[in-house]
Amino acid sequence: MSDGILDEAYERLHRTGPEYEGWLSNHGPMAVEALTRHGHQQRVHRWLDGYLGRLDELPRGRHPIDDWRTALGDAKRAGDWLAHFDRELREHPWREVLGTWWPRLLPGIAAGATHGVIRVGHAVRALESDDTTPHRITELAQALGYWAARWQPVPGADRLVADPTAEREQVDVDAALAGVPRIDDQSGGVRDRLGRLARVPRWEPALAALRPARTPAEAQRGLTTLVHRAGLNYLRYGHASPVMLVHAVTAPTAVLRTLPALDRALWAPSLAAAWAATAAMTSVYAPTDGIAPPTVTAATPAEVFARAARHGDEHVVKLADAALDAHAATGDERLLTAAGYAGQLI
Repeated sequence: MSDGILDEAYERLHRTGPEYEGWLSNHGPMAVEALTRHGHQQRVHRWLDGYLGRLDELPRGRHPIDDWRTALGDAKRAGDWLAHFDRELREHPWREVLGTWWPRLLPGIAAGATHGVIRVGHAVRALESDDTTPHRITELAQALGYWAARWQPVPGADRLVADPTAEREQVDVDAALAGVPRIDDQSGGVRDRLGRLARVPRWEPALAALRPARTPAEAQRGLTTLVHRAGLNYLRYGHASPVMLVHAVTAPTAVLRTLPALDRALWAPSLAAAWAATAAMTSVYAPTDGIAPPTVTAATPAEVFARAARHGDEHVVKLADAALDAHAATGDERLLTAAGYAGQLI
């Protein structure tokens, strides 16, 4: 990505806000990072030409963030949060800022239907894998600011018991995800749906069922498995909510991508938060009974992403990007099918 296309795209996008039409997430920075990552630089500016028109202007800050705890989750202060992180990242190394704020933001992983953490994951990948440019620093600042402004916990996640000696049955990722209950009323927007989780009797026991990671290596393996399983679940449940169930895959993918930039002591709580996000999106959008996995024409990873790039929808692009990561880690060809399936549904 040294040809500057991504930086040019960021420059165009950084005049726009993190949301539009009230609260819809600006997917531009995430999509262009994925397109560039997979060698489709020639599509980036043309894609942006068609996307930028729907976006709002960048909100301006009015008052400094003094008490960050009380300002978390205050969407009215989005401009203040963006200005705060712009200043933080001008004054401190980006890994230092990320390391300070990751544990503060992680409990609010549901922010913006998980788009806060997803955007941070894309920004970190751009910084980790290439030169640290001013535009990429600005992108991390805007991603962190968006997460802070929309900070929202998953109901019950604050009561998770991260004690491997606790006297309760503890299960692995596959079994835990299979045991996630569904809310009865799957109507309305994501914020309304998440609010119903607290009234589901089996929700908190199911959330607490996952075996806690005892080491950083276990946390990394758990996240890899979580992304893998969520990708396969898209084949069974994606038809019910093709767009929103993408985030059950892309949220843990973003956390997994961020691990190398974090202190290893943060890896276990990162798995716990990612698990809560995927479980929540599954509970509020997936049906109880899935369907038989569809048949999609086999293709190489490069062909799968090329199809997603031609499709052009930001969710299709992002799911293909996540699926390729998971396929590289596991070798499971079904993950490539999931990426193709999203292109059929969306």
